[in-house]
Amino acid sequence: MTRLSAQKCRRSVSRQGFTLTEVLLVLAILGVIAAMVVPNLLGRQKEANIKITKSSIKSLEDAAEQYAVSHDGVLPTNVQELLNPGNDKDGQAISPYLKTMPMDAWNKPLNYQMPDNAVSPRIWSNGPDRISADGAGDDITNWKPAAT
Repeated sequence: MTRLSAQKCRRSVSRQGFTLTEVLLVLAILGVIAAMVVPNLLGRQKEANIKITKSSIKSLEDAAEQYAVSHDGVLPTNVQELLNPGNDKDGQAISPYLKTMPMDAWNKPLNYQMPDNAVSPRIWSNGPDRISADGAGDDITNWKPAAT
């Protein structure tokens, strides 16, 4: 083989893959990026779930207010009255104020309570731990918790 053809032969050999060092370097860089990004994303998910739940609570409050407008200012005593309001004075079926049972971001039903002599219902989610503390702890409510 001539010297010229040997040089051509070496040049024409293409590189077939990455070296182990290159692969490990890329993995290390991806690991560093993931370590910085993942904690931020997890915190954002919790904030997003709380916002979604507050929105669901607000929707339930609005449905209760619509019910009260149609019922001489009397708020519903439970959520079932919003799902199945019954008939009006003429015996005509009243359209539901809610299509489905309201759920929080953790797919648990919202809690609804109409205390005696109250001007608005107490509505709360059990929160991220999914355990009701009657509006305390990590529960998400439509009222401001009492200062301790």
